Amino acid sequence: MEPIAERLRKIAMEYHLTEGQLNGQAEISAVDGLSTHLGVSLPESYIEFLKTHDGGEGFIGDSYIIFWKVEELVEFNREYEVETYAPGIFLFASNGGGEGYGFDTLDAAMPVVRIPFIGMNRQYAISVASDLPDLFARLADQNE
Repeated sequence: MEPIAERLRKIAMEYHLTEGQLNGQAEISAVDGLSTHLGVSLPESYIEFLKTHDGGEGFIGDSYIIFWKVEELVEFNREYEVETYAPGIFLFASNGGGEGYGFDTLDAAMPVVRIPFIGMNRQYAISVASDLPDLFARLADQNE
């Protein structure tokens, strides 16, 4: 079980882009209903992120990232046919090129994975972070 101090750190984390802008908060009712609508409980750190930032885009270090808005999440996952080609992956962002970032919902820890849009297949999903705060930290540290 995760220590309480670690859980509080993740919940209270402030997210910053090196360059670019994160949007303001999403509608709380949309965020609160998201997990129910999807039929899967999303990580708490991601839900808290959406409550303060409804998407946005820019650089974390030298890595570009586009976080999708709450109202885009279901549509984009459907349009990319994620459930067909990579069952259990729930995408929430893109690098603006050929890859998406998502949660591996078949893993109880729900790590963040990076997966190609072209030739999308679960076997090509690479675990890149344990959670959203870790993704921010790893992308920031990756290019230093």
